[in-house]
Amino acid sequence: MKNQPTKLYLFGKRLFDILFSILVLIFGSPIFFAIALLVKLTSKGPAFYSCIRVKESFKTFSIFKFRTMYCDADERLIKMLDEDEEVRKEWAQYYKLKNDPRITKVGHFLRKTSLDELPQFINVLLGDMSLVGPRPFAPVKKDCSIKEELTQYLGYDGLAIFSIKPGLTGLWQTSGRSNLTLEQRIKLDVEYIEKRNFLLDLRLIAKTVPLMINPKGAY
Repeated sequence: MKNQPTKLYLFGKRLFDILFSILVLIFGSPIFFAIALLVKLTSKGPAFYSCIRVKESFKTFSIFKFRTMYCDADERLIKMLDEDEEVRKEWAQYYKLKNDPRITKVGHFLRKTSLDELPQFINVLLGDMSLVGPRPFAPVKKDCSIKEELTQYLGYDGLAIFSIKPGLTGLWQTSGRSNLTLEQRIKLDVEYIEKRNFLLDLRLIAKTVPLMINPKGAY
């Protein structure tokens, strides 16, 4: 790594993560309640959704979101990846689908504005995530280890992403979001790891708020 973070930076980053998350969870509770109610009233299933993601050192954790997909979304994805070559190519390139039939109508709005990710402040508070860092990846295959699978998708250079905690936002989210290819996303995440400092973190957090209001490149 070109930039080895100091102990002071790591301590300050964690302290900021805790304080910021507590404030959001307290003062944002009316928004949380309104979104949860909207999700419940417009589609069958729970308001919240948890799924497995990969964090630093290839460990897994449960990430929290407002539900934006139908309840059998995971099974639908596995089936689509098995049966449709075009879907496999798009997933391999972007790690998501632009016209995703698994997403509900309300879910499209929540994803566009990133409001579906608000419950991840709980993950930040628990220490599984940070406010700023690479977005966590989801393991899909069942026939190999997580590290082997992610090496196939990301290449060996991309494994640097799993040297730090995943984040709510980061360099690629503020530089094109879903319009970027997987290669471009990895390059920006690695760049963040090499350059990270507290001022960069604050700048990326500040740039994220306008993107939620004008969500260009999100889906």
